[in-house]
Amino acid sequence: MRAAVDIGWRLAGLALAWIAGVAVQLQQRTLAPVDAYLVAVALGALGAILAWRWRRAFLAGLLGAALLAFGAAGWRACERLADALPLKLEGQDLAVTGVIASLPQRSAAGLRFRFEVEAARLRGQPVRVPALLSIGWYKGQHEDAALSQPQSELRAGQRWRFTLRLRQPHGNLNPHGFDYELLLFEQGVGATGSVRDGASARPASLRNTPPPELLDRAAGHPVERLRQRVRDAIEASVPDRRAAGVLAALAVGDQGAIEREDWDLYRNTGIAHLVSISGLHITMFAWLAGGAVAALWRRSARAPLWLPAPLAGRWGGLACAAAYALFSGWGVPSQRTVWMLGVVTLTQAFGLRWPWTLVLLLAAVVVTAIDPWALLQAGFWLSFVAVGLLMASSVSNADAADAADVARAPGWRGWPRRLWALARADLRTQVVATIGLTPLTLVFFQQVSLVGFAANLVAIPLITLVITPLALLGVVLVPLWALGAWFVRLLDAVLAWLAALPGAVWLVPVAPAWAQLAGLVGAVLLVLPLPWRARALALPLLVPLLLPPRDLPPPGEFDLLALDVGQGTAVLVRTRSHLLLFDAGPQYARESDAGQRVLLPLLRSRGEARIDTLVLSHRDLDHVGGAVSVLKALPVDDVLSSLEPAHPVLALAARTTRCSAGQSWWWDGVRFEVLRPAEADYARSLKSNAMSCVLRVEGAGRSALLTGDIEREQETALLAGQETALLARQETALLAGAAPRLRSDVLIVPHHGSRTSSSAAFLDTVQPRAAVIQAGYRNRFHHPAPDVLERYRARGISVVATPSCGAWHWNTRAAPAGVCQRDAGRRYWHHRPLDPA
Repeated sequence: MRAAVDIGWRLAGLALAWIAGVAVQLQQRTLAPVDAYLVAVALGALGAILAWRWRRAFLAGLLGAALLAFGAAGWRACERLADALPLKLEGQDLAVTGVIASLPQRSAAGLRFRFEVEAARLRGQPVRVPALLSIGWYKGQHEDAALSQPQSELRAGQRWRFTLRLRQPHGNLNPHGFDYELLLFEQGVGATGSVRDGASARPASLRNTPPPELLDRAAGHPVERLRQRVRDAIEASVPDRRAAGVLAALAVGDQGAIEREDWDLYRNTGIAHLVSISGLHITMFAWLAGGAVAALWRRSARAPLWLPAPLAGRWGGLACAAAYALFSGWGVPSQRTVWMLGVVTLTQAFGLRWPWTLVLLLAAVVVTAIDPWALLQAGFWLSFVAVGLLMASSVSNADAADAADVARAPGWRGWPRRLWALARADLRTQVVATIGLTPLTLVFFQQVSLVGFAANLVAIPLITLVITPLALLGVVLVPLWALGAWFVRLLDAVLAWLAALPGAVWLVPVAPAWAQLAGLVGAVLLVLPLPWRARALALPLLVPLLLPPRDLPPPGEFDLLALDVGQGTAVLVRTRSHLLLFDAGPQYARESDAGQRVLLPLLRSRGEARIDTLVLSHRDLDHVGGAVSVLKALPVDDVLSSLEPAHPVLALAARTTRCSAGQSWWWDGVRFEVLRPAEADYARSLKSNAMSCVLRVEGAGRSALLTGDIEREQETALLAGQETALLARQETALLAGAAPRLRSDVLIVPHHGSRTSSSAAFLDTVQPRAAVIQAGYRNRFHHPAPDVLERYRARGISVVATPSCGAWHWNTRAAPAGVCQRDAGRRYWHHRPLDPA
């Protein structure tokens, strides 16, 4: 017995060392040479051999496990980075032949899919491109247009020849934001791009581009082709698109089929994990399939002699779970669950009675050995911690006695007690999961649904035992999909009622690391079978996570954050007790914008519950595209803009004010002043850029100038207005020496660095120390213009551009250089574009 316990502790230590080795490798900012990782693997293997041969060398074994994990993860990372798109091929028109490797995702803009490359050519010569691409095939200028004939024929498993324009994987990088580049790296995607379809191309010169060509309708990926047929059948059989999307997500794992508003509803009610193929679905399917296999196995006279029925049921359940995971897209959560079930099945098959902690640790080792980057995913921790909490909070002796007593109850009279015992067990499981996972949910998502407990009590049995089986059985009996859609609508109605309750969602800012750790320890104490006095210790540990401290500027100071929103503008200005948002970023597509994808997650992570003033500089979509999402999600006290009164965005505002030169106000000792447009400009017929609101913020002797998309004419007007004001005050000496009204430490570069702006006279007057260009990576406008950059360089102005910097943070208390998010949070998988500055 003592030997078995000793072996268990040693295996647990080795597993923890392995996970630690992977975690350390994932923190690397840059990769070491591949030879260094191979050496680490060799040393790690040597340490493992020593620990196996001599028990006293256990410390060498721990170090060896960590080195082995570190080296293996680094080796695989080097291989993936080696498959990156060569920089010289970015922006080139390439003739690429390959196979559609995933279900095409439809949106208002067009199609998106994974493409496995077989051959690529540039001007007739073969070139090397990454093996797996993420490709968009867009409709063209009008999202309302229908898919073209070739687009409507696109299916998984087909072989096509496209003319593609590729680029290295690049995503927006903001504090506490979604890491799109990590997602692509984990999935092995080496480049993204778009189909150059001559029929929908804007420039006339592209009309001669060879059209996409379908070469083979069944070139490979039979599972994906089957998933495609099932999804198409669901959409054809269920007229309700929203219900059809949920059924497709549960049947074939097509999460992209769920509408955006439905995702918001499921997140706000805490059931989002139930409408995607998660560990719960795979585990439940394995349990049901295993029970069926065991029952059938017992009916055979010979089969139990070859393999006991319980063991046959376990292997059968594992096989069915793996098949379901493959059919549902083999997503990362499904893979984790299959590997976990595999570890459990193997230990039971070999008669190993390991404690649940050891089984979970070994399952985590298997998962991270196959996918090291899973360690950075919230789903990894939520799934493992959920299982661990349920096992740790095992049923008390009293509950066990009640269960045994109920089991002995004779005949039909025992059924009410059995049902009551089952309901009690389910309720207790839900309580443990809710309490235990709430701190982890706050750590990863900074929000928790206060109606989630009630929502899950309804949704778990309905989705797991009714809707998901109907979605799967509909493959055999199509009318069941209509019944499943009815239950989806019923569930949505209940969830919508719950989500409408006051305070349905509790939002908190990102807590410091020590507060996160304390909160997780508190959650464990609450669910462990300990005396209530011991559990009470959890309450003070939870407080810093539930009510984390906020880092706010002192009175008279302000913070500025220029967000990375792609080709558009969005700037946060925060004083001690007020928040201003200057522009809301672009609209990426009809169902996606910077407000929903960037601004709202960031604001929630900072604990911002309201916006005092939203400035919309002008009507261009790259400045107001995210405003609707922001106005619908957060209270905004005032919208200050140059928009026409009939603009649809203003209909959502509680209060609107027209920005006009001369307006000013003070917040917490910080002065805000509107410099443009002049009131008379509203009576003139000016283009949109010319009506941009210009705002200057000043506090603690430092200042920032936010310019919108003004052009040379408006820059000249600003200079003339400044000179006129100074002359009127008989302060002409200021023009030669002291700081004029426009001079600022930080300049948000006008019009994203376009040639139409940043005149020499304007820069000579503003004299910024730092200039920030908010533009998209490889944008079609070619912002910033080289000659504009040269004007900044000639004056010694430090220029940062969001494609190479990510979000840029600056405050009046720090050095004028500011901090780039790509520098502060750099990891080796992050893209490193050339700095245009």
